[in-house]
Amino acid sequence: MGAHHRPAHAGAGTATGSTRVTRSIDVRPGGLWRYEMSGHGMRYATWVRYHRVEAPALLVYEVGSDTPDRPAHFQVTVTFATVGAATELTMRSLFPSAAARNQVIDEHHAIEGGQQTLARLDSHLHDQALAFAPIPRLGTPFVISRTMAAPRALVWTAWTDLTALLRWFGPQGCTLTAQSIDLRPGGVFHYAMETPGGTMWGKWLFREVVAPVRLVLIQHFSDATGGVTRHPFSPHWPLLTYSVLTLSEAAGQTTMTLTWSPWDGDDLARSTFDTARPDMERGWSGTLAALLQYLQSVTKDRSP
Repeated sequence: MGAHHRPAHAGAGTATGSTRVTRSIDVRPGGLWRYEMSGHGMRYATWVRYHRVEAPALLVYEVGSDTPDRPAHFQVTVTFATVGAATELTMRSLFPSAAARNQVIDEHHAIEGGQQTLARLDSHLHDQALAFAPIPRLGTPFVISRTMAAPRALVWTAWTDLTALLRWFGPQGCTLTAQSIDLRPGGVFHYAMETPGGTMWGKWLFREVVAPVRLVLIQHFSDATGGVTRHPFSPHWPLLTYSVLTLSEAAGQTTMTLTWSPWDGDDLARSTFDTARPDMERGWSGTLAALLQYLQSVTKDRSP
């Protein structure tokens, strides 16, 4: 499919419903960032040419489409200012005319796209801080274990391969959808779960990935942009939970143990987690039964 000529939205970020593939990036004065955006049934090439790169305070660049020999659509200035323990990021886009500015606002929803992009950046920075933060005082864990007639490598794949995970993970009657899984410390798995009552979003933030033995992650409810949200039906549920999956193999069988704990919640969150243990047992038992069924189907398919 060829690239469509379309102005990139302000800031050259990624809005909800869009994906970006970087072809090359060279962040220095005169350097180029070339990528392709896909979304809303369209695919188009975009380029960024950097004019000023003054770390960590200033970026100035111009944005265009198709190839860098074409005229730029607009220029962007990004400033970074320290405000207490936070950083204030300001993006200013300069267009050749008011009509050009109004076109990207009215036709390409540049303001909404810019807000979504900055929300995703904020979520990403939050994720990175959590991925490498010291482990706080955890609550009393919920532990569930199963021994399965499958090799450890296959069970590991079931938990970490996107195609496999989408086939079994989640409560009965629910369907999981996701675009990718970034299996590395600091990587995320952001998914949507279609339930009879609507769509719920969730996210895993990986802290340890030791294949095929140990997977450690922080889990939370989310929204379409990847932000942290409260449990949709239990407002006092811990905002973050900490999961440790371990796999051990003996005589062709794999013992899987999942330990799930509140992450530094208050007393009410810990109490809510503790009183939900019978529901967690039922829910995880159903999910692991689906895992076992998936493993049996894969093992049968692989049999000679």
